Amino acid sequence: MRVAFVGAGPITVGAADILIRRRVDVVIIEKDKERIEALAEMLDCGFIHGDGSKPAMLREVGPQHTDVLCCLTDNDQSNILASLVGRSLGFSRIITQIEDAEFEHVCLELGLTDLIIPHRQAAQALADLACGALPEDFANFFKNGARLFSFAVREEEIGAVADLSLPKRCMAICIYRYDKMMLPAKDFQLELGDEVVLLAHESSLRELRDHWMGAPTETESD
Repeated sequence: MRVAFVGAGPITVGAADILIRRRVDVVIIEKDKERIEALAEMLDCGFIHGDGSKPAMLREVGPQHTDVLCCLTDNDQSNILASLVGRSLGFSRIITQIEDAEFEHVCLELGLTDLIIPHRQAAQALADLACGALPEDFANFFKNGARLFSFAVREEEIGAVADLSLPKRCMAICIYRYDKMMLPAKDFQLELGDEVVLLAHESSLRELRDHWMGAPTETESD
């Protein structure tokens, strides 16, 4: 697999580092030569010095041999332009970063549907984590009101996963126990502390949060 980045900001560097460790071929196009020299000591990948919105620069990357083009500069207009040029050159998949959400509708009208809006996605992830749901980057794989929710098994929930008191339109899809991920059948036995991941309709989230995130019930005193 080969991934190309336009712009060498923090998101590019972080994503490139992960991809390189996954043995993905990475190339970064960056205007700032000093930035390239600094990153060359950190990242084992290819670098191209130049303007990533220019057709000549993107041709040098090799559209026919690149799986994903990520346009992640700090300028929305440059990212949109680079994405459109990349599409015209034949890149099979293009990811476009925009900081100003007002450009979202424009991007969608232009057919740029793989969008990164950092502040919105960070806010959504924080809100989801605070409310017990998994981050939105997971939930984006689901449509039409489908959401993910997770909770830790308490003493009263030890037993068969089928015996969990779940609302309608909700089901357990995986269990994490220590460093293992397991797919539960109906007779799967839950243990104390297991992390249960549920696939649920968004209409069930309030009931799930009330049940697993509400105030703990008081125990009777002796």
